[in-house]
Amino acid sequence: MRHHNVNRKFGRETDQRRALLRSLTEGLLTHGRITTTEAKAKELRPYIEKLITTGRKGTLASTRFLIAQLGTVARAMKLTRDVAPKYTERKGGYTRIIKLPKRTIDGSPMALIEFV
Repeated sequence: MRHHNVNRKFGRETDQRRALLRSLTEGLLTHGRITTTEAKAKELRPYIEKLITTGRKGTLASTRFLIAQLGTVARAMKLTRDVAPKYTERKGGYTRIIKLPKRTIDGSPMALIEFV
């Protein structure tokens, strides 16, 4: 039974899943919007929104936490200096998911995730 097991596994081990979310986060921070599968977009949304909420604090502890989560100082600085200040007055809901047509090759439901 899968009680209280809400994370999507994507058929990957924990480290690979963490690397996937980091890579999707980096793409979203760099480009402002990315096209991915619907399941990956839905899994990315709470991950990136928690990071933005942490980045809004601007403390040394929050910066160190972001560096640990994102893997590099450059990504953490991009989040704290460029992205997080835009949402200081907003309570939450920093991203938007727009459903796209299915991928023709395998029929996977696709989605566009972007910052609001």
